[in-house]
Amino acid sequence: MTNDRASVVVIGGPTASGKSEVAAMLAERLDGVVINADSIQLYAALPILSASPQPDLTVRAPHRLYGCLQPERTTTAAEWASWARREIDLAHSANRQPIVVGGTGLYLEALTEGMSDVPPIPEEIRASARADLQNLGNEAFHARLIADDPGSGGLAAGDSHRIVRAWEVLRATGRPLKAWQDTRPADTQRLYRRLAIVPARAALYEACDTRFQRMIEGGALDEVDALVRSGGQAWPVMRTLGASFLADHLAGGIDLTTAIDLGQAATRHYAKRQSTWFRNRYARDARAEIFETPEALLRAI
Repeated sequence: MTNDRASVVVIGGPTASGKSEVAAMLAERLDGVVINADSIQLYAALPILSASPQPDLTVRAPHRLYGCLQPERTTTAAEWASWARREIDLAHSANRQPIVVGGTGLYLEALTEGMSDVPPIPEEIRASARADLQNLGNEAFHARLIADDPGSGGLAAGDSHRIVRAWEVLRATGRPLKAWQDTRPADTQRLYRRLAIVPARAALYEACDTRFQRMIEGGALDEVDALVRSGGQAWPVMRTLGASFLADHLAGGIDLTTAIDLGQAATRHYAKRQSTWFRNRYARDARAEIFETPEALLRAI
């Protein structure tokens, strides 16, 4: 692979698929810079529980956009994409290969396909949508959304962030979110090579369970304890998989074994949804490539 100044390697895939290790190895091989595309790994508070790259990986190549946000801070896909493009351009300026890696599909789409110019959503509409979700529950909220916007039927009822976003946009603009997305401008200045690691289901689930257990052994519980003690139980970083269950355990609500079981189950469920997302999206793009193992991806580069 040539170090073309317009080229960007994008590595996606579900959690626990081995993306971070592959990105570090590839960056070492190609004199590259690893750029984070995981919405949770942006935060500094829970590096172990969020599976942020540890020193054994970061020593191999520069890593950007990891641990750069305070835990109470919110951000958007469009904001992240602007940061990522800046890091890509800085890497190109230094004649290094940018390698974007992460499992947040919305971020990767924002980067490679552009973001629609949705007007700012008034805070009263945002607050009302959040309240409705809490009062109605995900299934009823999702059903109401589809009744008014049939094009949102592809959104999972359990994906609270996306169904609330779709409802907010519909209420604020009178247009479905998909109508806005269909008008988004693509990034034509850079050439993206889109790759994904999507392991077989059984192997992926085993990796999810093993990694979560290792996180606990590595200090994840202490991370959550420190965050809760600092008043961060309602902060965005608490969306980290398993964080709420560990916080419940620390508060005396459940035992540690139950918290671990629930965290592992949540991780498996999320990995399944991510796998489905990458398979569906990448199947539509003849230029995108899916690999079952990290080794297969590395052989293809």
